[in-house]
Amino acid sequence: MIDLDALTRLCPPPANPPPAVDWAQAERALGTALPADYKRLVEAYGDGIFDETIWLLVPDSAYDDCDLHAQTAQRDEILADLWEFEDKPAGLQDAGARVLPWAFEEGTGAFLYWLARPGRHPDEWTVLYNEGRGPLWEHHDMGCLAFLLAVLTGTAETEYFGHLHEVLKPTEHRFATADQTLGTIGQ
Repeated sequence: MIDLDALTRLCPPPANPPPAVDWAQAERALGTALPADYKRLVEAYGDGIFDETIWLLVPDSAYDDCDLHAQTAQRDEILADLWEFEDKPAGLQDAGARVLPWAFEEGTGAFLYWLARPGRHPDEWTVLYNEGRGPLWEHHDMGCLAFLLAVLTGTAETEYFGHLHEVLKPTEHRFATADQTLGTIGQ
């Protein structure tokens, strides 16, 4: 399992810890348990954006765009409509398989999902990237924390995030909270 310490050394989390998440309530609302690496990621960073590119979704975010529950409902509806005329990706054709979003790419419409298969523990879920404005899906046989670390270090085998490593210097990774990026609600 990927150690969160590797990510926090590469991309420091906010100085002030994010609000605590009621994981039992969040999982009840989603109807499923969530991966342990995701929980550690959310507890360290909260809602926000890595390298001005990857937005992390969290349960009960004050921002709908960053709220795991709101985005899950929205993506379920969008994908149900899409799959009326487009084939599901290979891993989703198994009975009971589903995707749950955990992050999205700034400005592209692309989402990062977990591929949740029946009989698989959430810690065994793998990552699916959907380009958002097209039919292509990319499967990554790893969890969300390992995938995020691979993207930030430029070691992910992906067609979609190669530009990050070319544009950004590996030692200059930054996480900005949703409040820092979107402004505090109510101000």
